[in-house]
Amino acid sequence: MTEALELVKKKLVNLIGELAKFAEEYKSLPTLAFTHFQPAQPTTVGKRATLWIQDLMMDYEDVCYQLSKAKLLGCKGTTGTQASFLELFDGDHEKCRELDRRIAEKMGYEKCFAVSGQTYPRKLDSQILNVLSQIAQSAYKFSNDIRLLQHLKQIEEPFEKSQIGSSAMAYKRNPMRSERIGSLARYVIVDALNPAITAATQWFERTLDDSANKRISVPEAFLAVDAILNLYINVVDGLVVYDKVIYQQFMREIPFMATENIMMDAVKKGGDRQELHERIRVHSMEAGKTVKLEGKENNLVELIAQDPAFGMTAEEITALLKPENFVGRAPEQTEDFLEGEVRPMLKENAELLGVEVEINV
Repeated sequence: MTEALELVKKKLVNLIGELAKFAEEYKSLPTLAFTHFQPAQPTTVGKRATLWIQDLMMDYEDVCYQLSKAKLLGCKGTTGTQASFLELFDGDHEKCRELDRRIAEKMGYEKCFAVSGQTYPRKLDSQILNVLSQIAQSAYKFSNDIRLLQHLKQIEEPFEKSQIGSSAMAYKRNPMRSERIGSLARYVIVDALNPAITAATQWFERTLDDSANKRISVPEAFLAVDAILNLYINVVDGLVVYDKVIYQQFMREIPFMATENIMMDAVKKGGDRQELHERIRVHSMEAGKTVKLEGKENNLVELIAQDPAFGMTAEEITALLKPENFVGRAPEQTEDFLEGEVRPMLKENAELLGVEVEINV
């Protein structure tokens, strides 16, 4: 399992490296953020990508931790007492200890489990698959975000020239790769229950009911996560960002979010805050009806500009609606995170960078 986990680590590092490039490129591109999938205080495309990276960095740390404490079973015998080896070595306990040390060294491990039953602790399988499940969870979250963004026509996963979007509707571009990530991730998340149950139900020094299950659950989890990471790397490497659509959707919503800024400027011009607050509430409700009931564009700016209580022109109000004015520290947070945490990790693992992945669409 250690070798398989090293491969997972390598692909995780490369995936984080690809996402870091994406976050850097789009760290200052404003976009609507969502809570409850409803438009909320804006963020940037790059800052959102750091949330995906953050999940993967936590997974990377867990993978490294598991690798750091990897142990081999060694030669412990039928019930873990080394009785047969003690007899073979004429009662020499030190030779039994040395046997374990040499086996560990030969197999590339630093040490063996000091005690065991017939097998290494099945809790190890549970721990490893929990790490794989965490990676699957991170990938699943990313794939869902991309599917939603593709629905909004803001960001799309790569689409091959010969790829068929839909057998019935030729114009469609289905997010097939992201859906495949979600499908495999769901399998891994559920599969992690297998070794957990095996570890919990093992009788005394060993029962045989774990064998068939382990031979399926553990390797299939690694194979699925390998496929998930291949797909994830492929999708990130070819993401298409439609900045004009992002801007258009941003500007449809931003007047509602900018009401506090508009009101503050109007107060500076001598307006009464309490009165203005009520007027903004009324105008916002009216603009909301225009959008939802009439299917027209958001006309809140026009309504406020026509209200003499605010003393502001449409041009003055529009000047307040620059997208970059509403993203807070998102660009700086992105850069701080990349510089302080991500790039040092990538530099530390420079020898692992450059993996090639291949998928069939």
